[in-house]
Amino acid sequence: MKALFIISTNEGETIYNAMRLANVGVQKGDEVSVFMLGKGVLFEQAGTEQFNVMEQVNLFEGDFYV
Repeated sequence: MKALFIISTNEGETIYNAMRLANVGVQKGDEVSVFMLGKGVLFEQAGTEQFNVMEQVNLFEGDFYV
């Protein structure tokens, strides 16, 4: 299956959960792409101790566009 995630928010919890879901898709063998648009391009600053965005981004092995 092919999946596309478009993230256009800089809310850490939302980005974290979207990237977790994207990572599950990749692990199951799906073809997954993630696009960061608008405020989503600030994803590096969006994480917190509870919602480690960069950990999820670094685990991601699909196509990632900013």
